[in-house]
Amino acid sequence: MRERTMLANAVGACRDIEQTMSDHIELIEMAEDEGDTDMLDEAHVALVDLAKTAEEKRVAALLSGEADGNHTYLEVHAGAGGTESQDWTSMLLRMYVRWSESKGYKVEVIEESPGEEAGIKSATLMIKGDDAFGWLKTESGVHRLVRISPFDSNAKRHTSFASVGVYPVIDDTIDIVIEDKDLRIDTYRASGAGGQHVNTTDSAVRITHIPTNIVVQCQNQRSQHKNRAEAMKMLQSRLYEAELRDREEKAQAQAAAKTDIGWGHQIRSYVLQPYQMVKDLRTGVESSQPQNVLDGDLDEFIAAALAARVDGSAVTEVEDLQ
Repeated sequence: MRERTMLANAVGACRDIEQTMSDHIELIEMAEDEGDTDMLDEAHVALVDLAKTAEEKRVAALLSGEADGNHTYLEVHAGAGGTESQDWTSMLLRMYVRWSESKGYKVEVIEESPGEEAGIKSATLMIKGDDAFGWLKTESGVHRLVRISPFDSNAKRHTSFASVGVYPVIDDTIDIVIEDKDLRIDTYRASGAGGQHVNTTDSAVRITHIPTNIVVQCQNQRSQHKNRAEAMKMLQSRLYEAELRDREEKAQAQAAAKTDIGWGHQIRSYVLQPYQMVKDLRTGVESSQPQNVLDGDLDEFIAAALAARVDGSAVTEVEDLQ
């Protein structure tokens, strides 16, 4: 029923655009016959708005993958660089939370490991909403920040890296078999806020899938049992997402881009000094307003990356922004 509703909405939206286009054309022809310039101006504005709507629907049509309609997990991990990279990781986390909230999605923190002085070492979000995985799946990779570090008393420019991983929340229609012998399960005390019980009991759970070396962890529940159940769901989702990537033609290149959180592996650069720019190194899309991007204005970058993923027009050579 969900698939039927999705298809019906897509077809209905296409027909609405066609009908609106036809109505505007008739209005323009009538205005030209009568010499009504005001009506022509109104029709022009309406056509511009219709073109924007059509573009939004075109991008939405790219979300045709097997799990694109699902909720999603999103992970961020700090690269080398200590406090500077950990602060950058917290900025990225905020960016995705702001983007998700602008779409009306619900955001739940599954795990968060704070940095020693500032920022975070890693965090995992569950983002709930229609097509959440489809919209965010191209955000996986290494993100690079260039700025004057607020943690450097000499006010020198620093380059920081953080990695982002996105994988779908799977539902009951997808069966992922995981054998107990392939798992290593560790418990530990949760870190950060959470109250006396959370911080004084070994309620947090970390699960390692030995054959793939995939590691997931959960500490948002007071119960170790609940954290273990949530971590198993995350592991199933990670394994499923890995299978989806293996089916794609560029799976090897995509996996290689995630291996190192450092130079030459980034998908997007955010430059705050000496100039202001955000550039996606796969599609060439740029913005001269990095603060807007860091406040969650990601739609242009996401749309271009989705289109490139579908038609193969992504930039093949990664550029370095000096």
